[in-house]
Amino acid sequence: MIELRSDTFTLPSAAMRSAMATAPLGDDVYGEDPTVLRLERLAADRLGKAAACLMPSGTMANLAALMAHAPRGAKAIVGSESDIYLYEAAGATVCGGISYEPIRNLPDGTLPLASIAAAFPEDDEDPQFAPAAVICLENTQNRCGGVVLPDGYAAEVAALARTRGVAVHLDGARIFNAAVARGVPPAELAQHADTVQFCLSKGLAAPIGSMVAGDEATLLRVRRIRKMLGGGMRQAGVIAAAGILAIDEAAERLSTDHAHARLMAEGLAAIPGVTLDPPQTNSILLRVAGRDPEEVVRMAASAGVAVNTFGHGRIRAVIHCGVTTGDVHEAVSRLAKVITHSEPRLNGAGSPR
Repeated sequence: MIELRSDTFTLPSAAMRSAMATAPLGDDVYGEDPTVLRLERLAADRLGKAAACLMPSGTMANLAALMAHAPRGAKAIVGSESDIYLYEAAGATVCGGISYEPIRNLPDGTLPLASIAAAFPEDDEDPQFAPAAVICLENTQNRCGGVVLPDGYAAEVAALARTRGVAVHLDGARIFNAAVARGVPPAELAQHADTVQFCLSKGLAAPIGSMVAGDEATLLRVRRIRKMLGGGMRQAGVIAAAGILAIDEAAERLSTDHAHARLMAEGLAAIPGVTLDPPQTNSILLRVAGRDPEEVVRMAASAGVAVNTFGHGRIRAVIHCGVTTGDVHEAVSRLAKVITHSEPRLNGAGSPR
């Protein structure tokens, strides 16, 4: 099976497994695991922040950051196509008493500034309105096709946030993909956010873990919330060891993934009935005219290619370090046979993370 459903299907390299087996360990809840401390320092430095905290997952990382910024009864301004809003089980509401104010994402992943401004109550003192406490951005924007936010946009959102006295949280699950695509350090993309989350376990190919980075005071609150949510880990250096290698090797690995995504997109675009936008990073979204996406996905799986439906009549393929150049050519060949020989169906939809 050629696995293209998500870059969460990556497997740790032999070097990662070796590092995990030999990592110096301590009790991370006591702040005494040397490998975790090394990873947290590395993550903070790469994102240009004062501090960072290792989390079990991106979902918990985003949740802890939102709860650190927003008191109960406040609201978070989020994208209608954001992972925080769609794929994280309404955790901010369930666990933090934080409501969501969804704003429609534009195709480039942005939230219109005027719409963000309109999400704030006209009268901040009126007790019937939930006050906004945090604006959430996503870079790359997953549901928009792994797109990178436009240059200058985050600075404009941060300026608006400052006038309103609220924080900016960046769900940067794939921020290293965004940095590679832009040819800039991750810190440049993170500089306007008060907190940033990124995943070690997607394109970076570590088996588990995510990071939250920000200022020292906010990260102290994040650590307390992590403990409350059950995310305090003990000898977590076993996880952190793989994360260190994941960050150190990110640029070379992700550049290859992006090149493979472009190669695959070129092949898919040549199939009759297929339309897609050229990928900016490692994610490819395509439509097949007159075909039911769910049926195409099922037939692709039977042909040995695992892809997903992804809402709005689209199919997604995601490139990662487990996909070779040969896999790309073979996947295109198999998908061409599936698409050109499948029977017309009504449009379907789906939406995996």
